[in-house]
Amino acid sequence: AIDLAAGEGRNSVWLAEQDWDVTAVDFSDAALAKARELARTRSVRLRLVEADVTRYTPAAQSYDLVLVAYLHLPEPARSRVIGRASEAVAAAGTLLIIGHDQTNRAQGYGGPQDPAVLTTPEEIAAAISGLDIQRAEPVERPVQTSDGERVAIDQVIRAHRHA
Repeated sequence: AIDLAAGEGRNSVWLAEQDWDVTAVDFSDAALAKARELARTRSVRLRLVEADVTRYTPAAQSYDLVLVAYLHLPEPARSRVIGRASEAVAAAGTLLIIGHDQTNRAQGYGGPQDPAVLTTPEEIAAAISGLDIQRAEPVERPVQTSDGERVAIDQVIRAHRHA
């Protein structure tokens, strides 16, 4: 698996705990240091790559799972990253993209407020090439706050490459 824009590595570590061989890519050496420490404390291994995902090209058709979680970019960087992520999916592999939905800004809780970085699931799906879209929809996610439970509106896009 490859986790593009892995940040501090929480998703990468979770995947490693599920027996995935994980490459975590992020531009921040500070975030990757936290990912390294989290992996150490949870007794898993990660392959860490310091790189800007707007310029990074993962190996083509090399990963059974390509994860892009909560990476919010304006165009054209967004489509470039999604295109490269699509190309990295191996035969019978999956691309999973999760982020704040465009509707979250007005109807949900938290997340970025810049409309230039928020999309619809259909916009993300349109940037995916060479894969079959299995799911592209908004989903509600409960968020615990000091004022009680609120709801964030995310989007989940799942695509698959045939074997």
